[in-house]
Formats: sequence, C-alpha cells, structure tokens
Amino acid sequence: MSTATITPKRPSTLRGARLPKWAPWAIATGSVAAGLGISAAAGLHSDIQWALIAAVLHILGTYVIAAKVENRRQAKDRVVTSLVWVAFLLAVVPLASLVWSTVQRGTKVLDVYFLTHSMGVVADSEAGGGIYHAILGTLQQVGLATLIAAPVGVLTAIYLVEYGRGNLARAVTFFVDVMTGIPSIVAGLFILSLMLMFDMQPFGFAGSLALAILMMPVVVRSTEEMLKLVPNELREASLALGVPKWRTILKVVLPTSIGGITTGIMLAVARIAGETAPVLLLVFGSKFINANPFEGAQASLPLYIYQQYGSGEATAYDRAWAASLTLIAFVMILNLVARGIARWKAPSTGR
Repeated sequence: MSTATITPKRPSTLRGARLPKWAPWAIATGSVAAGLGISAAAGLHSDIQWALIAAVLHILGTYVIAAKVENRRQAKDRVVTSLVWVAFLLAVVPLASLVWSTVQRGTKVLDVYFLTHSMGVVADSEAGGGIYHAILGTLQQVGLATLIAAPVGVLTAIYLVEYGRGNLARAVTFFVDVMTGIPSIVAGLFILSLMLMFDMQPFGFAGSLALAILMMPVVVRSTEEMLKLVPNELREASLALGVPKWRTILKVVLPTSIGGITTGIMLAVARIAGETAPVLLLVFGSKFINANPFEGAQASLPLYIYQQYGSGEATAYDRAWAASLTLIAFVMILNLVARGIARWKAPSTGR
C-alpha cells in the first residue's frame, strides 16, 4: 500500500513594506532639527515655540512617510502613537523644568545648618536662619491629621463596601464626592469659625483638623476602590466556614487589600503636606520652635515658603527655594514609600 508524500506548505514571504525600527527616531530627530531651523529663521526665541513646531512636524512627517511606505491604516496607527508620545512629553517637560529650577535655586543655602536651625531672631533681609521649626510643625500637623483622617476614612470605606445599602449609603457617597472637590480655604474657614465661637487662638492642631477634612475623602475613595478589588469568593469562602462577617473583614478582606489602602493613605498625606491656606488661617506661623501643636502659633513648610517669598528680599528668596526643595523631597519620599509598600504587600500571582 503506497502512501502519498505530503509536502509541507511553505510559509508565505509576501509582506507589506514596513518602516525600519529606527524610523520613528529618525523622524523625531529631523523634526527637532527642522523646528530649530524654522524658529531661528523666524526669529523665535521661546523654547515652547520651536518645541510645538517640532511636534507638529513630527506628527505630519510620521503620517506622510508611513502612508507612502506602508499604508494609510498603519500611518494612522503611527500618528496616534506619536500623539501619545507628544502628550507624554508635554506633561513631563514642565514637571522636569520645575524640578530642575527648584534644585538649581534651592541648593544655594540648603545644608545641615539650614535644616537644623530656625529663623529665631533672624530678619527676612538677613542671611542665615533655617527651617527646623517649619519641618517640625509640618510633621506634627500632618501626623495628627493622618491619625484623625486615616481611621475614619478606612472605616467609612468599609461601611460603604461591606455594609452600605439604601439612602444612608447613597448620602455618604454623595457627601464624600462633594468633599473631594472642596477648596482648602473652605476647610480652613470652617475650623476658623469654630475657633471664633470658642474664642481660641491660632495653634497647630487647628491646622491638623482642617487638613484632616481635606484628607478624609481621598482616603475613603482610595480604600473603597481597593476593597472592591477583593474577590467575593474570598468573602464567601470565609462566611461558608462560619466565620462572622466582622472577622472576615478583619482577617481576610483588609489583609488582602492592605497594600493598596496604605498606598492611598500615603498619597493622601502627600496631598495635604503642601496645603498653605488652612495653615495660614489657623496656625498663623512663627519664627521660633514650638513643639506643642496644642498651644501657640506654629510654623509649617508651605507657610514658611509663602512668607519668605512674600517678603521680597533676596536672602528670603533663597530660603524659600531651599524650603520648596525640602518639601518636594518630602513628598517624593512619601510616594516612594507608598510604591514600596504596594509592591511589598501585592498578592503573589504565581502558583
């Protein structure tokens, strides 16, 4: 019995023309060169102008070259990719410029002495002084606000996700949404009205209360989203074993989402660390070290920056930029800690 020889089919080698991998970089380089040339010929001196010209030329050049070499469909895809990159650069360039300007100007007076001394009897027009009193005030005010807002926000989110039903849950959700967009000055005015009712003088804890109001909705929203990501199968398995619901939340739901919850809290802390308006109204500022947030005026980094820059003195400008760099470093550290905790506590995806 003879068997026919089966010849395997050869893969087709017919493919449409494709741009080489280095083509987008070449188009981008040519666009930048053309943008600089047009800007120089037209007498434009702004970096923003030649950058926008280069971006437009890059998008147009990408479409024309891709449509000629490949096809219009692929050209549209490359144009959309180019638009995404241009939008990314438009977002990153101002941020990088801000950080570079702050580092360049803030390092003039930023040293150990600056971080470990207060303004004391140093006038705004004089050299010297530091931000120790402002760092201490910021840490105390933000820390107290976190101690107030974090538990309340997490418990509110647990209620909305695990227990919330009916009109009360909808009302809480509505007011959380409203509080998310509330201006910081409104929170400060609310606490200030209470202080005036009880004839109280400015003190650090009053600023913490206003910051806690601003922090709560952020914690509620971030925690709520993290709790919703916990699979219902985990809850059902725990309840099927006869575990009470409160214990299921405490032992199953919260440990599963603790990384995301912690990240949300840290980002909320970073959000309130730079608030100036409530602190200006309620804490009032002080040049001297005040380690008691429950009595007397107290400084903070945002308020210190505002007051130093508002004095109009050259030495005060240097101190304001150095304090701004310190505040940016503080917020950056909080974000790095949040990312580290999220990665550390992230559930394992392996089998």
